[in-house]
Amino acid sequence: MTTWFITRHPGALQWMQQCGPTFDRHVEHLDPAQVQPGDRVIGTLPVNLAAEVCTRGADYWHLVLDLPAQARGRELSAPELLALGATLQRFNIQPLT
Repeated sequence: MTTWFITRHPGALQWMQQCGPTFDRHVEHLDPAQVQPGDRVIGTLPVNLAAEVCTRGADYWHLVLDLPAQARGRELSAPELLALGATLQRFNIQPLT
């Protein structure tokens, strides 16, 4: 079982290293074909990729935060993520068709 952390953002990587669970692999972009049943994938994936992760039998944990409009569109530091209350929340996403 592999724990993946998917992000291209340095602040999110630092936050995860300081506040999150340990992970085995960090990649900027996930190839869902590499995900195995029982793996844990952590990040902010588009819904179609998150659904593919879940369909493959892995757990998907989303990096959740209440992002105010003035913070959108720019890189956030680990302290900013902490101040915004960043957490990890598990989701089970399945396509309906």
